[in-house]
Amino acid sequence: MTLEIIGISALGLFLFGYIIIASIDFGAGFFNAYSTISGKQHILTKIIHRYLSPVWEVTNVFLVFFFVGMVGFFPKTAYYYGTTLLVPASIAIILLAIRGAYYAFTTYGGLKHKRYTILYGLTGLFIPASLSSVLTISEGGFVTMENSAPVLDYWALFTSPLSWSIVVLSLTAVLYISAVFLTWYAHHANDEAATNLLRKYSLSWAGPAIITAAGIIFEMRTHNPEHYQRLVDLWWLFGLSVLFFVGTVYLIWKRRAYGLAFGLLVGQFALAFLAYGASHYPYLLYPYLTLYDSFTNKSMALALIVAFIAGLGLLLPSLYLLLKLFLFNKEYVQGNRNDEHA
Repeated sequence: MTLEIIGISALGLFLFGYIIIASIDFGAGFFNAYSTISGKQHILTKIIHRYLSPVWEVTNVFLVFFFVGMVGFFPKTAYYYGTTLLVPASIAIILLAIRGAYYAFTTYGGLKHKRYTILYGLTGLFIPASLSSVLTISEGGFVTMENSAPVLDYWALFTSPLSWSIVVLSLTAVLYISAVFLTWYAHHANDEAATNLLRKYSLSWAGPAIITAAGIIFEMRTHNPEHYQRLVDLWWLFGLSVLFFVGTVYLIWKRRAYGLAFGLLVGQFALAFLAYGASHYPYLLYPYLTLYDSFTNKSMALALIVAFIAGLGLLLPSLYLLLKLFLFNKEYVQGNRNDEHA
């Protein structure tokens, strides 16, 4: 295995971790806002806040690792993506700042106004929508070289069916992942009312999530035929992913083994993520940038690999303690402890 493959695999691991954890976070904020509007906050707000309180401060660690590693392993990505992502990345950063400020003021300052809760929930949809533009741009057809500098065609980006397909997938996937996890979490807390409501949300968003995923593959057929053919060649990975999806929906429908259902969901997205990444190889940006013509020198690569291993060595035990002491501590999830804002 070459250093390039090790580097991109490490980045993929952190990116996938961020996708799952951030999706739960973003979706929880949206469901909290929706319950406030629909008058069901008495059912969901407590269980959602018990999840968010210990987690919101660590969610972006995965994203930071990913961006630092991307620029470190593949320095040319800063040149090609730095200017093209100026607008969508700036929007995402502003929205992330709004989320952080809101939750800090809500948790430690007693800010409870409905309009801020709704704003917080909406950022959970706008952030994945803005970040998903990276996937769209990487497919090619939106960046041209003018005077040896990459220039993003915003009109092409905003009018592309592929672009909007990816945006819609990012929204449905966020809500589906979050709803399934929170169903499991509410069930673990023995909160029957919240479990039943979140179970309905899980089943409601399951169909849109799988349909929009299929829609992206359909749109890829005309936008990037080379990538589409590679996706078709990996049909068996997508087939396994669909089986995991069916397993998740079946367990939730039958009100059984919510923890296993979430495990199957993670497996579903892991397989789809692996298939997409493998089919995208070796391009980082069609047709200008590949893994091999943008990789850093050997010494820097080895140093980054060691740093990532050390980072995982610190991050994984921290996440384990977070799960053990808070998220799946019976006293905490059932609201019998006074440290919900730890």
